[in-house]
Amino acid sequence: MEYVNLGATGLRVSRVCLGMMSYGAHESREWALDEGADEPIVHRAVESGITFFDTADVYNGGQSEVVTGRLLRKLFGTREEYVLATKVCMRTMPGENGLGLSRKHVMASIDASLERLGHEYVDLYQIHRWDPLTPIAETMEALHDVIKAGKARYIGASSMYAWQFAKAQRVAKMPFVSMQNHYNLVYREEEREMIPQCIDQGVAVLPWSPLARGLLADNRTREGERLTTRAKTDSFGDSLYTPDVDCAVVDRASEVAAARGIPSAQISLA
Repeated sequence: MEYVNLGATGLRVSRVCLGMMSYGAHESREWALDEGADEPIVHRAVESGITFFDTADVYNGGQSEVVTGRLLRKLFGTREEYVLATKVCMRTMPGENGLGLSRKHVMASIDASLERLGHEYVDLYQIHRWDPLTPIAETMEALHDVIKAGKARYIGASSMYAWQFAKAQRVAKMPFVSMQNHYNLVYREEEREMIPQCIDQGVAVLPWSPLARGLLADNRTREGERLTTRAKTDSFGDSLYTPDVDCAVVDRASEVAAARGIPSAQISLA
């Protein structure tokens, strides 16, 4: 395993980060695994040298955070051996203030996440999306206070326009150190503005859905056949990709992988 600094920070992370959205059984995702099924996968990741784990408060009704926290406490000897990231913005509570990036919701959400995780702090606290209803200065001030309260070490962002990210950085007392954006062989729009901006500013890039929700791991066919539970039930994936258009990329990745005798998913992540 290779280890690198997270962007321009001194925080060392494994170059491969394990996304935890698939862990923690919940009715909202038929394909999510329960703890009995997910522990062997996370254990193998730890054995392979992965020390960076990413979840979110909204994943699987909060169960992803519960499982993530429990497994990391079990599989590592000390808290300093791993880096833990989570996110805030999506609806996790009832009422008008049960979502978004207002000071009220940010402060309530970090406490709720830490309780589910069973941790005193997270290493990276990320805004899951841009909130058009909250002034970004309010959000950045709240995130700064989360850090000053010792509940997070760094802050990051996810999926927004490059101009929005630049605006957030401009008003921040402590800027975002990472951008978790949608990026894979099928979806490469981020190469136009966001990734160049991050490179220029020393911001780490943490792509989400690097396998295009399984499309690049051959979980669907060009003819429309769905081969896994996730492919059959992941409606959000259906909104992101168009197999009859994207399959040209999938087919090419499979050809390159076959020539090297490795899975196409490995080529897609390379």
